[in-house]
Amino acid sequence: TVRLEQTPLLEGAVVAIENRTGYVLAMVGGYNFGRSKFNRATQALRQIGSTFKPILYTAAIDRGLTPATLLVDEPHAFDAGAGQPPYTPRNYDGKFDGPLTLRTALERSRNIPAVLTMEMLGPAQVAPYVERFGLPGPMPPYLSSALGAGESTLLALASAYSAFPNHGVRMDPVDVLSVADREGVLLEEHTPAAHDALRADTAYVMTSLLRGVVQRGTAASANALNWPLAGKTGTVNDYTDAWFMGFDPEITLGVWLGYDEKKPIGNGETGTTAALPIWIDIMKAYLEGRDRDNPPAFEPPANIVFVPVNRHTGQPVDAGAPDAIQEAFITGTQPTR
Repeated sequence: TVRLEQTPLLEGAVVAIENRTGYVLAMVGGYNFGRSKFNRATQALRQIGSTFKPILYTAAIDRGLTPATLLVDEPHAFDAGAGQPPYTPRNYDGKFDGPLTLRTALERSRNIPAVLTMEMLGPAQVAPYVERFGLPGPMPPYLSSALGAGESTLLALASAYSAFPNHGVRMDPVDVLSVADREGVLLEEHTPAAHDALRADTAYVMTSLLRGVVQRGTAASANALNWPLAGKTGTVNDYTDAWFMGFDPEITLGVWLGYDEKKPIGNGETGTTAALPIWIDIMKAYLEGRDRDNPPAFEPPANIVFVPVNRHTGQPVDAGAPDAIQEAFITGTQPTR
């Protein structure tokens, strides 16, 4: 037998959802049910950090921005209102990358471009997406909401993310299919309920962007699984909460770590370092027995076009040019030479 010398105080939660149906395939609500009956997957409202950025950029894509749109990552002081000091967000590493595409800003989880995008759109334009994605609301009408100042449960956030691979349709999570009495008489039956969270073309562009997070960004360690994956890391101020929300074409899997009392997990314990390794271990188990030679695919709608662009500038280039990537655009928004 194996016995822990010290009972861990750090808590965590896991949820896996089938994208097409909303069926809850797996759930972990904490370290030990005997120690605490509180289900952190369904009951804990926590700030979601950078896992909110895909919601923000969904609003941006709907309003004409593209993965190749240039944003600026540089020091900026935002007006916080009368009598308030300026709002001066910083990046996790304390550095600034200058001009970069929307894709790169999301892949690297840069904070300044996200806040600039929120300022450009206006919080009032972004707030309705919180409801459309099924997140607890309302969204605080501040620029800091771009960095995940709002709260959600893990289950609600996993349900929101499942809309990206499901062509923009979000299914209500279903954790009980039916209830029958001892004679087998059906007392309750639950069927999936669908909600149009976003357009199918926007959903595909966002899926493509979130694939880049796994291929080149803050979740690059998951790329070693050699499977079609997409997702986003999340870290809350002072390292109080660590998230990773990720999906393949069939399931969405979310991981959260933190203390019940809101306090730092530890210096440098980010979504990348704390939550993502757990997510990878679970995905490895999920992939056992799958046909690795014939993985499922994220299917683009008919109005998606692919254009080779320079990943740093967003400008169209020849397909074989240095730093060229095949970028996904909604027809009519692609750049021209």
